[in-house]
Amino acid sequence: MRLLITGGLGFIGSHLVESLSKKNHNILILTKTFSKKSNIQKLNKNITIKKIDITNFQKVGKIIESFKPNMIIHLAGNTSHSKSFEKPLQDVDSNTKTTLFMLEKIKQLEIPCRFILGSTFIVIGKPTKLPVDEKTPCNPTTIYGTNRLASEHLCKIYHDLYGVNTNIFRITNSYGPREQIIPNKNAVNFLIHNSFQKRKISIFNKGNFFRDLIYVEDVITGINTIIRKGKSGELYWISSGRKTWFKKFAKILQEQTQCEINYPPTPNYTKKVDVGNFVVNNSKLKKLGWKPKVTLNEGIKKTLEFFETNTL
Repeated sequence: MRLLITGGLGFIGSHLVESLSKKNHNILILTKTFSKKSNIQKLNKNITIKKIDITNFQKVGKIIESFKPNMIIHLAGNTSHSKSFEKPLQDVDSNTKTTLFMLEKIKQLEIPCRFILGSTFIVIGKPTKLPVDEKTPCNPTTIYGTNRLASEHLCKIYHDLYGVNTNIFRITNSYGPREQIIPNKNAVNFLIHNSFQKRKISIFNKGNFFRDLIYVEDVITGINTIIRKGKSGELYWISSGRKTWFKKFAKILQEQTQCEINYPPTPNYTKKVDVGNFVVNNSKLKKLGWKPKVTLNEGIKKTLEFFETNTL
């Protein structure tokens, strides 16, 4: 099968490419930069990487026309809610417009190409009822979340109106090896890395809030399950389905690294955009035969071991 994967050198993308490359697929990765090329240790002969900004629609269109993918897995785009406020129009281009362009290209070419969109729990906003599921109303609090939700709606429209075979998966707070260590990018990995470096870690609201944390290996098996068994036009949550209180998360980090913990007051910006307590009912994906296997303790340990052997 010919697979086109945007953002295939990134955190989720690189793990997914490694998994799919074992099945002898012909994989074409589109990436904005080669800076993360080391994320894929073994480049098989069936993997090709092209450096391209996915907002360059003319070039992306030519690639789709010539490669004729059987499946596009769209993971690229801005993933920072803070950057979406700094450059809101750029966020529209990198998230909403790229999705719309590729869906329209599939429709125009009339090729039997499945389109799978990677999305995020941020589209929900502040949930009024827990656990959330695929039917939970979405009221995003960020420009990034709004553009991801718009991309989801576009997938549904192109499926319902034009018959394009689409799937959407939403990931909760994922963590693990290869994620960028940048503030406001992935708070969980950022805290694990800071604890590894014996820095004092800061957790708001005395850790009295919970999230649904999922290790990257479980994310990849979830995506693979959707690829194999996902029903056309459907949305699936990939989550642990477990509450992780951040005071417990901080305690685990302290036990494993002897780091110090600071509990500063929550900034006003965070109060306005943060989703708050969050946990997902992931039974829809479980019905396809998938289940998360890595515990929080195991996942943190594996992430710390990665930091031990990799200089970031």
